[in-house]
Amino acid sequence: MLSVALKFKSVFSVYKEREPHYNHEPSSEDWRKVEKICKLLKVFNLATHVISGDDAIEDRDSFMREMATSMKEKFDKYWGECNMVMSLACVLDPRCKLHVIKFCFPLIYKPEHVAAENVEKVKNTLQEMHDEYAEKCHGETIISGVNTNSLVASSNVVSSEISGIHEMLNMVREKEAIHPTKSELEVYLDESAYIPEGNSKSFSALEWWKNNSLKFKVLSKMVADILAIPVSTVASESSFSAGGRVIDGYHSRLNQESIEALICGGDWLRNKYGLKKKPKVLEQKD
Repeated sequence: MLSVALKFKSVFSVYKEREPHYNHEPSSEDWRKVEKICKLLKVFNLATHVISGDDAIEDRDSFMREMATSMKEKFDKYWGECNMVMSLACVLDPRCKLHVIKFCFPLIYKPEHVAAENVEKVKNTLQEMHDEYAEKCHGETIISGVNTNSLVASSNVVSSEISGIHEMLNMVREKEAIHPTKSELEVYLDESAYIPEGNSKSFSALEWWKNNSLKFKVLSKMVADILAIPVSTVASESSFSAGGRVIDGYHSRLNQESIEALICGGDWLRNKYGLKKKPKVLEQKD
């Protein structure tokens, strides 16, 4: 709006001359501020910089410093903490791995050491999740092994030839119990990023993991849980207005997880069944 207004800057003064009741013509100081504000807001159209706070916050004009500081505070409120789920999903995309967050985080988080800390935070979280899933998968293997032992033991009564199979299974189990020098996560991250052939738009990360599930038994299970999370976006203003419908006087004691589940669940169900929200006028009448 401001950039369009700048193109018609001379129209305001002409309109002032023709319309005696027009008392809102911007002054030369106003136009100077508009030009500076447009220069700052233009940065939002660039993917490399979300906000040019370092220059604007140190501007000589106090009104620019105050505005840029306020914008930076709101920006840090939403992005100050790393969006972990989105970052993990990005790393588990075989086309991206760690390369994308290492490129994007320095553009989002300033100074450089903060970006490096967030990269390490993602790597540590990924490792913790992998260890948790690996322990769970190992427990399932042990239970399966116990069942095999009982079956083989009962078979020994029937035939002495099964004893050889029993010894062989024990040997295989001992070999499998020896952990490899590298974990699945380390192997995955050390390998080169996958470059799909042909049209990359048709690439499915879940399909890739399904095809590589024998190689990455633990990671494929972890990926199935993370990449299956539905992604939805909503304007911050819409979230607050929806909060009034969900958190009324009777639900004011709901915890954060329950509120999030109600809002997200309602949004997903409306999208699934093609339902539309009521207009605000109807909501107020109800």
